[in-house]
Amino acid sequence: MTTLDRLFKKGLLTRRKVGRAFYYAPAASREDCEQRIATDLVEELLARRQQAPLPLLSNLVDAVTDTDSRLLDELERLVQEKRERLRNGDTP
Repeated sequence: MTTLDRLFKKGLLTRRKVGRAFYYAPAASREDCEQRIATDLVEELLARRQQAPLPLLSNLVDAVTDTDSRLLDELERLVQEKRERLRNGDTP
């Protein structure tokens, strides 16, 4: 119960009281949590490697390619979309 209460106070769970019991549920979907974790991880790694981020990015490309070469095409598409948005004045 202490763990669930702490997770609730951190905003990771929602809860509702039914009688004398609490029913807990995730505050975000699995996909949202995975995206947040991935974003935090990449930002942290890039912050540590400000002087030389290229090895980190190279390893990311290698990992993507090793997992599924089609993911490399998807990564390239995402980079192109982001470049286009930046050219059009959208914020990063």
